Amino acid sequence: MAGDGAVSQAADLSATELLDAYRRKSLSPVEAVRAVLARIEALNPQLNAFNLIDAEGALASARASETRWVKGVPQGALDGVPASIKDILLTKGWPTLRGSKLVDPDQPWTEDAPAAARLREAGAVILGKTTTPEFGWKALGDSPLTGITRNPWNPERTPGGSSAGAAAQVAAGMGPLAVGTDGGGSIRIPSSFCGIVGIKPTFGRVPAHPLSPFGVIAHVGPMARTVPDCALMLDVLSGYDDRDPWAVPDRPSVVDSLDSGVRGLRIAYSPTLGYGNVDPEVRDAVDRAARSFAELGATVEAADPGFANPRDAFMVLWTTPAAKILSAFTAEQQAKIDPGLVASARFGATKSAIDWCSADAVRNGLVDTMTRFHRRYDLLLTPTVAVPALPVGYDLSDPRNQEHWIDWTPFSYPFNMTRQPAISLPCGLTAAGLPIGLQVVGRWHQDGLVLRAARAFEKARPFLRPPAR
Repeated sequence: MAGDGAVSQAADLSATELLDAYRRKSLSPVEAVRAVLARIEALNPQLNAFNLIDAEGALASARASETRWVKGVPQGALDGVPASIKDILLTKGWPTLRGSKLVDPDQPWTEDAPAAARLREAGAVILGKTTTPEFGWKALGDSPLTGITRNPWNPERTPGGSSAGAAAQVAAGMGPLAVGTDGGGSIRIPSSFCGIVGIKPTFGRVPAHPLSPFGVIAHVGPMARTVPDCALMLDVLSGYDDRDPWAVPDRPSVVDSLDSGVRGLRIAYSPTLGYGNVDPEVRDAVDRAARSFAELGATVEAADPGFANPRDAFMVLWTTPAAKILSAFTAEQQAKIDPGLVASARFGATKSAIDWCSADAVRNGLVDTMTRFHRRYDLLLTPTVAVPALPVGYDLSDPRNQEHWIDWTPFSYPFNMTRQPAISLPCGLTAAGLPIGLQVVGRWHQDGLVLRAARAFEKARPFLRPPAR
């Protein structure tokens, strides 16, 4: 197997590189997992990406994978690859605490969510659970239960959220793959802030169970350092599960056409969606990224989809489920909950059924607008987030003009409302060395095309890694 130097570098390999090394027998799953666990031991105390690490279980899984690779019979597409599960999703044998002090860990944990089940079936080595803000309610990386999660590019900055630990883990080389969830940008925002790749798939492509209280705006998806890894993981996670009534069966592979390029595609570029205020450094980086697609052979035009900011409707769709979640707790218990979540839930509790139906009508209008827009354009490019990563401890980037975290991420939540596939990929750094994300949005069920465009950009503009720490 590998020498000491190769083993020490194994934590920096992508999933596809690890799999290639296993096939060539130049590295074993046990060596790879040990390298990742060493990286976790070194960096997790500072970054706080994992709230649960099962080193013993991971090494046992790695040894079983190594036996299969020696025999030439890998179990599945991710056999021996280290991965994590966001602590929102059920994982058999481990508590799922959702970032809250109010979830009792002392109960039977006997079921895997579909994403966890698909990873196990594919032979992945599940390292543990990653941190999340309480009940995944916000796009920042802190919770009353686990404290502050930090950004590998600059620990004084947030990794974003709510898939906070997942993004920090992947960016820092504490495992190449992570499962995240996204109800308003919670995969794409931390992917942008941490300089990694994360896709919110078409709703229903990745099954969920139990269903999110946030309903049809809540998605499950992969986060990785490279586009091929993200595509490979999405194929695995897309396996049908009859526990989800929204699950879409028999989706085509997104890996097969990954390197087909973008020549001939019609791509719209909207730096503001017609209403967003964007940091100048973010705008400049995304402008350059859009020009890259033209250089790669696509037809790129400046075009807004034509909808007004759906902020108020999204607030109703987001905060009314929050009110439902908190209604299960007494006033004394709510005193232990993130105050921002309590405030959002109280706002949601003031809304009527008519208010919710009106907000859902706005959502349906967005769907119609984007359907018409995509008759002309194959893809839409926008910034992922309007600003770089916020300092730790801040909920707003500009308190003079913002009331809520969604006010600095105007490009993410519209596409939760429409349920389209949308990916964030790195497209540059600020002068202060913070990552900037580009968002690529596609038609419903065109996840493969979104990933294909992301891969073309990645090959033309290879992604950077955080500075060594």
